[in-house]
This record gives sequence, C-alpha cells and structure tokens, in this order.
Amino acid sequence: MADQNEIPQNQNELEAPPKDNSGKKMIGIIVVAALILGALFFYWRSTFTEDTDDAQVDGNLYQVSSRVAGQVIHVDVEEAQFVHQGDPIAEVDPKDYEVAVEQAKADLANAQADYEQASVNVPITNVQVSTTLQTSGSDVLGSQASVDQAEAQAQAALSRVQSAKAQALKSQLDVDRYTPLVAKDVISKQQYDAAVAQATADQAALEEAQRNVKAQQDAVRLMVQRLAQSQSQESQSRKNGPKQVAAQQARADAAAAAVKQAQAKVDQALLNLSYTKITSPVTGIVSRKSVVVGVNLSVGQSLMTIVPLKDLWVTANFKETQLKEMKVGQEVKIQVDALGGRKFEGKVAQIGGATGSSLSLFPPENATGNYVKVVQRIPVRINFTNLDQENKDFALRIGMSVEPVVRVKD
Repeated sequence: MADQNEIPQNQNELEAPPKDNSGKKMIGIIVVAALILGALFFYWRSTFTEDTDDAQVDGNLYQVSSRVAGQVIHVDVEEAQFVHQGDPIAEVDPKDYEVAVEQAKADLANAQADYEQASVNVPITNVQVSTTLQTSGSDVLGSQASVDQAEAQAQAALSRVQSAKAQALKSQLDVDRYTPLVAKDVISKQQYDAAVAQATADQAALEEAQRNVKAQQDAVRLMVQRLAQSQSQESQSRKNGPKQVAAQQARADAAAAAVKQAQAKVDQALLNLSYTKITSPVTGIVSRKSVVVGVNLSVGQSLMTIVPLKDLWVTANFKETQLKEMKVGQEVKIQVDALGGRKFEGKVAQIGGATGSSLSLFPPENATGNYVKVVQRIPVRINFTNLDQENKDFALRIGMSVEPVVRVKD
C-alpha cells in the first residue's frame, strides 16, 4: 500500500509545470542595459562635454549719476521699479541752465555780427588797397612827367641865358664903339644914349634869364623830391597793401573762430540743459535708490543703480583640468536653476586670463613649506545666443545660478 501511495506522488511531481524565470532575466537585462547606457552617457559626457555648477548670470551694473549740479525737483521712479531705456528717472531744476542758454545765444549773435562786419571789410580793404596802388602808380608817372618838364624848362632857361649873354655882349660892344664916336660928334648923342639903354636892358635881361635858370633848377630839384616821395609811397603801398588785406582777412577769420566758439558754448549750454532730465541708460530694475526731491546734487553724485535685464552673459568657473579642449566659439547648453530648468543656448566668448584666486584681494602665497595643491578655477565668459527669444519675460536676473554644458568635441 505504501508503494501505491508513493506512485501517485511521484506522478504529480512529474506532472508539475517548470518554474518561470523570464521576469528575473528581464530585470537583469534591464539593469545591465541601464548600466551600459549609464556608462556610455558618462563616457560621452566626460569626453565630449564639460560642465560646472559654479556658474551664474552676469552683467554690467549701471551706476546712474548726475552730470550737472543742482536741486532735484522731481523723482519719477521707486526702488525695485522696472524701467525701460530712456525712461525719466529724475529732474534737476533747469532754470539756471535755461539762463545760461540764453546768454550763450546772445554771445553767439554778437559774434556773428562781428563776423559779418569783418567779412564785409575784407573786399572793401582789397578795393582800397588796389585803388591806392593805382593812385600811387599814377602819382609816380605824374611826378616823373613833372621832372621831365622841369628839366626841359631848365634847359630852355639855360638857352635863354646864352642868348641874353650874346645880346648883352653885342649891346656892350655897340656902346664901346659908340663912345669914341660920340666924343668926336661922329654920331649923335641920341644914338649913343639909345645904345647905352639897349645895353642896360640886355644886361637886365641876362640877369633875369640867369635868375630864371636858378628857379628852374630849383623846380627840377622839387620835382625830383616829389618823384622820390611818390615812388616811396608806391613801394609802401605794394609792400603794405597785401598785408592790410591779410590783416583784415585774419580779423575775419578770428571773427569766424569766435562764432564757432560761441556756437560751441551754445551747444554746451543746451547739452547741460538736457542733462537736467536724467533718464535710464538701460532697461532694468532700479536698485540702491538714494535720490529724493529737494536734495542738492553735485556733478558725478550717484543716484541709483540700474540692474540690466538685457545684455547678460554667464560667468562659469571651470576647473583648470576642464579647459584642455575648451575653445572660444564652442556651443553651450545653459540650464537656469531658478527658472525650473529652462534651457538657453550660448557660445564660449572668452577664457579668463587668470584664476579666480589670483585676482582676489589677497592672492595665495604658495612659497611655504605646507603647500597643498588645489585645483584652480578659471572664469569663462559664455554669451547667450537666444536670449531675445527665451527671455522675453525678462526672467533672468544677475547672480542666478546656472549649469552650463560646453560641447568640447563633436
């Protein structure tokens, strides 16, 4: 009976189906595949990319300051207010600068009037110089003609002297011949007296002719002096005439320069007047506001800080061991922690020239006996390439932590 009971038991064991191990095998396969994929991903990530979590959004903080001195009469913004580029921020009392503009414009009008007068005098002076040159030339010609005429008259007077001498000599000879004849009554006393009278008259005519010669010679000397004077005046006119024109032209040029100087003062006054209206240099958030209505500002006094929302970049501090394959222009994937993992794209723009520790206020001194090697970090600038598309809501803020992944190999 015992054998009969054992037989069915063995039969049941023989008829029981084999256990199914396919689930365990599948789990094993999945685990192995995950490990392989993880290993491949780690290999790809460590070989073709470099990343760091020591990175943040960076940008230029704009310190808004006053460019003119004066009292603030209006403030248009509050702390943490969003402003666009060009929006009004504050206003300085413009009255003093408006008066300066009016004064500068008046000086400009005066300078322009002086320039007009000087410009008109240039052609007038030129005509006067030309007329003087022509007149002095005519005076020289006239004086030369007067000299020639006086010399001719002196020569004629000399000829008359010679004729008078001959006539006086003849009359005297007649008197000498008539004297013995009148004594012998060969000729009449009347004829003799006529001869004596003629001789006296001829002698007087000779003396008059000699005096005329002297007068004509004096006239020649006077005409020569006048000729020399005319020639001197002509020479001075030719020498000084162009200088007079040049001097007048120089005065006109100086007046033109004064006009430009006055115009520059007007432009500066208008520029200072425009500086009384202080506007935002960039689009951003107002921070560290210190200006209030009624405060007296000085030139360069800081009013507030504008934190920009555009023109941002990423400063990533990579380990020095990560920079072997990193180059300018490589593409970067940027994940922003504060924006729920929103991703941006960028490119490597610059690789810093020194490590962060070397640029610190107190750089390390490694020339000590207890030196411990520390892997240094070098700042790398990454520029956004799709900032305008992905940051339309201006969600990015300076200082936000990001995680850049640089594609160092294709």
